[in-house]
Amino acid sequence: MPFVKYPKATEPLWHEWDRKAQKCGLRHTVYAVNGDQYTGEWLNNLKHGKGTQVWKSTGAIYSGDWKFGKRDGYGSYSIPDPVTKEYKKVYEGWWKNDKRSGPGVVFYSSGERYEGEWSNGLRSGWGQMYYQNGSIYHGQWLSDQPNGQGMLQLANGNRYEGGWKDGKKHGPGKFFYLEKGQLLEGVWAADIPRCGIMIDLGRDEAPAPPLYPIPKV
Repeated sequence: MPFVKYPKATEPLWHEWDRKAQKCGLRHTVYAVNGDQYTGEWLNNLKHGKGTQVWKSTGAIYSGDWKFGKRDGYGSYSIPDPVTKEYKKVYEGWWKNDKRSGPGVVFYSSGERYEGEWSNGLRSGWGQMYYQNGSIYHGQWLSDQPNGQGMLQLANGNRYEGGWKDGKKHGPGKFFYLEKGQLLEGVWAADIPRCGIMIDLGRDEAPAPPLYPIPKV
């Protein structure tokens, strides 16, 4: 009976090449087709762990935590100055699913700054906004606008404490005119006081009190 010799089964070469091409664990810089580059940890061909991404088109840099290919965890995002080319930090804080989420700080190009909570890339929760004109807002945010209860302190020392809706004073609130030593207590709607009472509050110590005191009822 003749003996038939069957050829030994061999694994296609591309299987081995594919295994070698798998990115898993710490890798040196990997360049994308569009010129972006990433240096850091991988898992199953996805950025996962600690790593730094540089976008060629903008020069922006993200350095921090990754999860299954997306920014997730703690990290910082910076962009180069168009004139000096020096890097300026834009955001430092927590991320989830590639968006700002959790406590974080944003530095705006105008010099303004927000410190507080984020959700889905928007200011939401408790936070403080430092405006270019010297005003400071402390309070609640929703969908990138003051919403809920908060205090706006103006550069001249005057302040409003009360309700907010869509970035405007809305609901019961108090406005302190410290330079005049007076207090307006009432109800606001869309940034306008609709009704209320004005009383003297430390008028004698105010730097610029009105000529006549408000009569007591």
